[in-house]
Amino acid sequence: MLVKICGATTAQEVRAVAGAGADLIGLWHGVPGGPADLPAERLAALAAEARATGRLRSVLVTFGSDPTALAHTAAGAGTDWIQLHGYQPPALVRALRAQLPKRVRIVKVLHVHGASCPETSLIGAYERAGTDLFLLDAATADGRVGSTGRTLDHSTVAALADRMTRSFLLAGGLRPTNRDRFGTTLTHRNFLGVDADSAARGATGLLDAARTADLVRAWKTP
Repeated sequence: MLVKICGATTAQEVRAVAGAGADLIGLWHGVPGGPADLPAERLAALAAEARATGRLRSVLVTFGSDPTALAHTAAGAGTDWIQLHGYQPPALVRALRAQLPKRVRIVKVLHVHGASCPETSLIGAYERAGTDLFLLDAATADGRVGSTGRTLDHSTVAALADRMTRSFLLAGGLRPTNRDRFGTTLTHRNFLGVDADSAARGATGLLDAARTADLVRAWKTP
């Protein structure tokens, strides 16, 4: 069970998340208008901070669609994973895979609205193109994707997971109190872990050690 916390903007948040027992830290870049969007220099600095913890792997979270630019940014920052939000086609994944070091894992987000996912028919193509794992997240009726706070239906998650040969992370409104809602998901052969954002934030809006620790305990405890 991996726990990924998304949207750090300060070194203090990175250290807090590491100290709370999380495994991955999401760093936004190329997310226009996103509250946690980072310039390339800041992305590199926080990725270095993650490495210095000796625990956290850094994840470049992006809506970008230029594979050369994305590969250059990931290499410059030294991020461990790159997470593709939005509706980038399998061809972009293939081009990106060809330009990234093998150590960098590619995560493709699948966007779920209600019981439907527009990328369902592309899962096999994404895998053949070089996707290492998927992340299932909720989209809204008005088209918003990423950090929506919406929770997925476990039966929809299971149906998508059954179509995969890769592992997946679960996102979408995850809190310490709703783990039991996903009992069948947690035992799926492809389940790898969870991704949270808002539930890990304190009163200041920053990622908080205590809130993150609550999430880690709740989701990692059988």
